Amino acid sequence: MRLRIFFCLLLLAVSFDAAAGNLYTTINRLRAGDGICAGAENLPPLQPQSALERVARDLARGNRLPQSLEAAGYRAVRSSALSIKGHRVGAQAEAMLARQNACRQLQDGAMTEVGIYLDDRQLWIVLAVPFAPLAGVSDEAAERRILDLINQARATSRYCGNQLFNAVRPVRWNDSLAEASLRHSEDMARNNYFSHSGRDGSNPGQRVERAGYRFRTVGENIAAGQQNAEAAVAGWIKSPGHCANLMNPAFVDMGAGVVVDRRSEMGVYWTQEFGAPL
Repeated sequence: MRLRIFFCLLLLAVSFDAAAGNLYTTINRLRAGDGICAGAENLPPLQPQSALERVARDLARGNRLPQSLEAAGYRAVRSSALSIKGHRVGAQAEAMLARQNACRQLQDGAMTEVGIYLDDRQLWIVLAVPFAPLAGVSDEAAERRILDLINQARATSRYCGNQLFNAVRPVRWNDSLAEASLRHSEDMARNNYFSHSGRDGSNPGQRVERAGYRFRTVGENIAAGQQNAEAAVAGWIKSPGHCANLMNPAFVDMGAGVVVDRRSEMGVYWTQEFGAPL
């Protein structure tokens, strides 16, 4: 009798696994504009993610989305969830999704990953954009990319707030300023704060001196949360004070440091030091 019960449960589990696999195909077919969801153009398929399957399971048990993502160790830039309930929901999922008008969520072009939980009476679908700073790029390449972007910005006159700055000569990379930048980014990430003042009370001038850079003038830009160098520099250009720093004709040297820490509040921290040596 026990063997028969175990066998039945095993068949049920296999059945649900197969149904979930078919549902991934159905979701990506709907996302592509087939069936009930018309109008999508060249949307890439959502990639199944086991961590999101755990999130979907927790939602089915009554948990909330943010807490479920955290418990699964999945850091998302964006996320959403939808559910349908009813008898034999797996077999009727497409029709039920149509009645729930789920196409907009399934065809959100920003979403890239998906997880499903299915039992005999409910289906949960979790969509997400994973937090993936510097995807495919090393920290060193991102830091050097900042130099290129800053010099592109300095090559063009621009307003920083209400102040006009003329085009100015490029800055050059300086390893000491890069070291000071990296140490401050590490400190912010490790201690989960965002400030020009270090945890030890240091200011930018003191930090670059510690790194061996003797300066006539110095300036610092910081940013947090941006997932690539382009976004970090774009944010600085939009901020009048940061923009004035990067357009300052007195600066001749620059260094940058980026640190990723998924356990921190912002996830990624950027520091940029400018200077003119003695």
